[in-house]
Amino acid sequence: MAITPEDLTPEAFARFGDVIDVPSAKENKLINEGNTVRYHDLASLSLTQAAGTPLISIFRSTPLPLPITLKSMERHPLSSQAFYPLSQNPYLVVVAPAGEFQESQIRVFMARSDQGVNYHPGTWHHYSLALNSVSDFLVIDRGGPGENCDEVDLRQPLAIDLDQTALSKKTALNEKTALNEKTALSEKTALSKKQP
Repeated sequence: MAITPEDLTPEAFARFGDVIDVPSAKENKLINEGNTVRYHDLASLSLTQAAGTPLISIFRSTPLPLPITLKSMERHPLSSQAFYPLSQNPYLVVVAPAGEFQESQIRVFMARSDQGVNYHPGTWHHYSLALNSVSDFLVIDRGGPGENCDEVDLRQPLAIDLDQTALSKKTALNEKTALNEKTALSEKTALSKKQP
């Protein structure tokens, strides 16, 4: 059995968590004398249940050989877990709804290199699936007492149908999007400095 990735959008991902990216910001404002745009409060973090403490880590993920085959999923019942890519590669996000795990409910999203995700507590997910090359992710999750990682094996491996042509186009789009955002920020900053 194989599953095809869909584009990562806030609407499609809402059942599982938050998409962390600039276009999803509900509020943004110029700070630091007009030299910085703050895209405010992009995810609902839940890290302190059962005496938990927030942790910031970097995960370095090595791409799996193609074709990618899923064998297991995990969840964190006591906390959210956020990932934001530090590399210029797209990556895969694999999720299933919180509650009793159902293989038939697995969804796969193709994330751009300027998109992060925040899994809500209890959301089933696969570990980081880097594409193209080794990729780093900034991770915000919970430390502290209590069991906060449940794992389940799939009844049968699930293949991800990756179209290499589409993947190459997605990588090129990532680079173009990043350049457009830098240009827009520069223009906005320049305009704000001109205003009295």
